[in-house]
Amino acid sequence: MAKLRRLSGKEVIKILEALGFETRRITGSHHHFRLRLEDITCVVSVPLHGSSNLPVGTLRSIYRQISPYVPDDVLRSYFYAD
Repeated sequence: MAKLRRLSGKEVIKILEALGFETRRITGSHHHFRLRLEDITCVVSVPLHGSSNLPVGTLRSIYRQISPYVPDDVLRSYFYAD
């Protein structure tokens, strides 16, 4: 079974931007991103607290929120170690 990588908020933001998400707004330490498809919009929030790693539950939540909109093989390569 593949193991979830330990990623910082900065790393997750780079991944989202590489997948086509755009910054919608920044509220305090939370960055809100949006991906617009034909008639669907996906919005996800990423906490950015320095260079510390995000909690595993937060990473899983972000993964679950964006997984319906991004192909699984592409997404797994960013979030899971082989």
